[in-house]
Amino acid sequence: MPHSPFSCVLWDVDGTIADATPGIFPRLMEVLASFGQPAPDPASLPRWVGPPMYESFQSLAGLSATQAEDALFRYRTLAARDGYAASVDIYPGVPDVIRAVAAAGIPQATASTKPENQVTSILEHNDLLDLFTAISGARSGTVGRSDSKSDVVGWAMERLRAAGVDTSKPVLVGDRHHDVEGAAEHGIPVIFTEWGFGDPSEGDDAAYRAADAEELKTLLLP
Repeated sequence: MPHSPFSCVLWDVDGTIADATPGIFPRLMEVLASFGQPAPDPASLPRWVGPPMYESFQSLAGLSATQAEDALFRYRTLAARDGYAASVDIYPGVPDVIRAVAAAGIPQATASTKPENQVTSILEHNDLLDLFTAISGARSGTVGRSDSKSDVVGWAMERLRAAGVDTSKPVLVGDRHHDVEGAAEHGIPVIFTEWGFGDPSEGDDAAYRAADAEELKTLLLP
């Protein structure tokens, strides 16, 4: 059985396990149009993937806090209508890594600012849910509108410890600077995945980089 340098693995979801942009972008443009906003420049669309959507409606679309709350409600209503696992692609090779880590006996958790119910739906739809010891995502409703990466990482660690997991040597796998910064608040190193939505420079402070799933597997199970 492979030996890992890590006692547990935390996973970001959007841009790391799943590419939800086929569903995210049409819903995003529909919501922005309802506020009289023009469609974003296609080149800017990846900037919407990763950070909390409530935050992005303000920082990227210039909506007020009140408008952003309304926009988030409209966005999540559309997502529920379409089905949370609809129009979501899983990155090639990543399920194999998740299965290999589970087979090696290393506990795994998600740490995503995507709403927790959506994370659960995506993993369940792709037969990955049972491979995770804990699921941590943003809370549903108004209370979760500004849940940060640091928040969900903290909850993931709490849930792993509650399950009796050794959390002395964790690592987080993610694709944005939010992953690096949020994990750093808990003293957790990050493996930056270069197939996601982050600019390569966003991984400058990450402990490791992986260009593809095979490289990621080698880092997790050398």
